[in-house]
Amino acid sequence: MNRMGHLTKSGKRRGAFSLFVSLLAMLSLLATSCGDDDDGGATEAPAPTAAPETTEAPAPTADPRGDPMGDGSLGIVEVEAGDAIQIRSLQAITGDVGAFGLPIDRAAYIAVDDYGQIKGFDVDLGASLDDLCSNDGGQAAAQIIVADEDVVGVLGTSCSGAAVAAAPLITNAGMVLISGGNTSPALTSDLAGNAGLNHSVGYYRTAHNDLYQGAAMAKFVFGELGFTTAAAIHDGDPYTQGLAQAFADAFEAEGGTVTGFSAINKDDTDMVPVLTEMATGTPEALFFPIFQPAGDFIADQAPGVSGLEDTVLLAADGLLNANYLPLPQTTGMYFSGPDQRFGENVNQSTGKTATDFTTAYDERYGEVPSSAFWAHGYDAAVLLLDAIDAASWVEDGTLMIDRQGVRDYLYGLRGYRGMIGTLNCDDFGDCGSSKITVVQNIGGEDNVEASLNNVVYSYEP
Repeated sequence: MNRMGHLTKSGKRRGAFSLFVSLLAMLSLLATSCGDDDDGGATEAPAPTAAPETTEAPAPTADPRGDPMGDGSLGIVEVEAGDAIQIRSLQAITGDVGAFGLPIDRAAYIAVDDYGQIKGFDVDLGASLDDLCSNDGGQAAAQIIVADEDVVGVLGTSCSGAAVAAAPLITNAGMVLISGGNTSPALTSDLAGNAGLNHSVGYYRTAHNDLYQGAAMAKFVFGELGFTTAAAIHDGDPYTQGLAQAFADAFEAEGGTVTGFSAINKDDTDMVPVLTEMATGTPEALFFPIFQPAGDFIADQAPGVSGLEDTVLLAADGLLNANYLPLPQTTGMYFSGPDQRFGENVNQSTGKTATDFTTAYDERYGEVPSSAFWAHGYDAAVLLLDAIDAASWVEDGTLMIDRQGVRDYLYGLRGYRGMIGTLNCDDFGDCGSSKITVVQNIGGEDNVEASLNNVVYSYEP
């Protein structure tokens, strides 16, 4: 943005006038020194010509943009008077994983209502799209989104596997993608300055990086439970495989031994073959950070496999939901996930606390959030709205939004006070809190909320 043109013109006017006055003064002095006539008599120097009256140079015209972020390199979205700013929500909202993604999706709508207008313009989320917690689902929904050039940014996805396909499409269209539920390191970085395999510029998340979650569960198993052997199962998804590997690496770094590491298919129902394979190493703990319904079958069948009768079962935030915790076979299990002890944290942009949110959620949907990332979804939505505000201006009644400015705001985010805690975005889009807890499932349909709050171990790097 260049607002110097007006200043340069004014400067030229003032410079020309100064030169004119200086020339008059020099001519006056010359006439005085050279004014003797031929007979040596002095003649009176003519009175200096009065300078013409001038008016003050006009002040530079104010730039209608104010001071928004961005350089226009990704294009400008124009929202005409009477129209709304377009954003979208892309989450896992149906099927067995609906309990995981639906609260994140609903949080977006509550956040938009809490935030209100941006420079006098409403914000429209449109109809929610379903990422189906899969690569194909993420790709199909992203194609629908990018066909609408008015969309500025997208909230999602819930599942990392869906983001692998959706993020490149969305970000290549100049939009941003901000997730409250993705945790795979492949989407951001290895936390050592190296981009992940599936990193896209323009992708951000308020959810943690699973390298932290893997370390948390490893430290709990080795240091708190006192186990020296463990095994892990994943389903090939970027989230499940990444977290299982992060746990295995961290557990070995603690001094433990990983006795087995294997994969299942998401649609498998007979888990005995893979469980038998795991049992050969007689692990004291079995970590399976997967989703439903596969997680149901592992918890149900593991105790009946010889060598796993006394093995402690561990899972992660993909199963930390209201559908899984009441299952009888999951009672006593340990789960890692984001620290949900938000206390009196206030989102600095809306002034809302976690209590305000859950009250509004219950009033609107008649239940409490069924999974762990609702507050992350809320903060993600508010960050997108703040970024749009920072990258926009009104010109002739039209709201202009600089796409690059939206990214600039997010990459520059430091010390933001969110509902989940303090947020800082790094160069790879990791913005969220790294606080992880391990909870133990009390069991029973009436104890879901109590189980989510039954913290037995806390980790903060």
